[in-house]
Amino acid sequence: MTTTTRVDASGRLRLILRIDGWSTAVFGVVMLAGAQALSGPLGLPTTWSIPFGIAMLGGAAALGLIAGHPQIPPRHAAFVIAGNTLSCVALLLLVFSGLIPLTGFGVAFLLAGALVVAVYAALELVGLRRMTAA
Repeated sequence: MTTTTRVDASGRLRLILRIDGWSTAVFGVVMLAGAQALSGPLGLPTTWSIPFGIAMLGGAAALGLIAGHPQIPPRHAAFVIAGNTLSCVALLLLVFSGLIPLTGFGVAFLLAGALVVAVYAALELVGLRRMTAA
């Protein structure tokens, strides 16, 4: 493959990582700023939503750092994919374990979150494969 193909493949992965990072940051801010307001409608206690929000902001910062590398290290991209996959599984476990007394809206909210991180993981996996193949 040519250098242009390699750059295009890493550029696509970089874009996905940046979008993932920005959406993670927005979600983290929503979880922090809306912790009290969302507690009732979601059934998600603030003792859960505040740490989630903080973790999301940390994850967003990590995604930004990884996307900012001149050449994205494949192991970093693999770490992001693993993190998104684990996040998806954790959200599904929270929904189906009954550990948190979620409302119907809370269940839908966490299931939507699980779907979003699963899609990011899949897109990043495709991007990583294309980048390493180039």
